[in-house]
Amino acid sequence: MTLDVVVIQPLVALIAGILILLIPRILNYVVAIYLIFIGLVGLWPRLFHIPH
Repeated sequence: MTLDVVVIQPLVALIAGILILLIPRILNYVVAIYLIFIGLVGLWPRLFHIPH
């Protein structure tokens, strides 16, 4: 089974939402980590593209 961006993004959002509900003070950290993660996932194929 491969994890695709379509599966990873909602999963990360769900975990982030649960963490924010449980510990509201970590909102800034959760949002920052989420944005960095989504940015890296989006750039991953372009950053490490190896020509054949």
